[in-house]
Amino acid sequence: MNKEWSELNKTMQLQIKKKETFPQGIETLLVLRKKLMEQMLEFKETLNREEFNAMPYPNADGFHSKTIAYSLYHIFRIEDITANSLIKKSTQIFFANEYQGKMNSPIITTGNELSGTEISEFSSKLDIDVLYSYIADVDNATAELLKNLSHSDMKTKMTEADRENLKKLKTVSEDENAVWLIDYWCGKDVCGLIKMPLSRHWIMHVEACLRIKNKVRPDLI
Repeated sequence: MNKEWSELNKTMQLQIKKKETFPQGIETLLVLRKKLMEQMLEFKETLNREEFNAMPYPNADGFHSKTIAYSLYHIFRIEDITANSLIKKSTQIFFANEYQGKMNSPIITTGNELSGTEISEFSSKLDIDVLYSYIADVDNATAELLKNLSHSDMKTKMTEADRENLKKLKTVSEDENAVWLIDYWCGKDVCGLIKMPLSRHWIMHVEACLRIKNKVRPDLI
C-alpha cells in the first residue's frame, strides 16, 4: 500500500474516534481523498480509451483482475449508494442527474456481480468523460456531507428501513457476489461507512488501477 495514503488513513481513523480531534480527522480524510482523486484524474490525462478497458490480469485473485473503467465506476457507485441512500437518506446522484443514460451504463448496480468478459464488455460501453463527471459530482457531494458531520453522528447506525430501501432501489444485485453488501453496510454505523467505502475502498481500488496502468503502460512508470 502507498505509504503516504496508508499513514493518512491511519491518522484519520484515530482522529475521528475522539470528539476533540474529530474536525482534524475530517480534514485528514479530505486530504487523503484529494490525493487519491489526483491519481484518478491522472488516468484520464495519460490513458487512451482502450487502456481504460484493459484486463492484463484477468485470472488474478484481487482487484487488479478488473479494468480501470470498471474500478472507477464501482468506487463511485458504492460511494453514491452509501453516502446518499444510507447516510444522507437522499436520492442517489446516479438517478437525480440521470447518469445511467448519459454514461451509457447497462447497469445501475455496483457491478460486483460482473466477472471476466462481462467486466470487459461493460467497460467498453461506458462514456469515460461522463463517468468522470459522475465521479466529480459524487466526490463534491460527499465532501459537503463530510464537512457537515459532527462527532455525535459517528455512532448513528443503519436501520432495517435502510436495508429495505436498498433492496427496493435494486442498486445492489441479488447475485451472491453482490447481495452481501446490503448486510455489510447496514451492519455499520456512520463511522464504519467512513472507514471503508469513503476512504479505504478508494485506496484499495486506486492501487489496483495503478497496477493495471503499470502493466499496460510501463513507459509511464
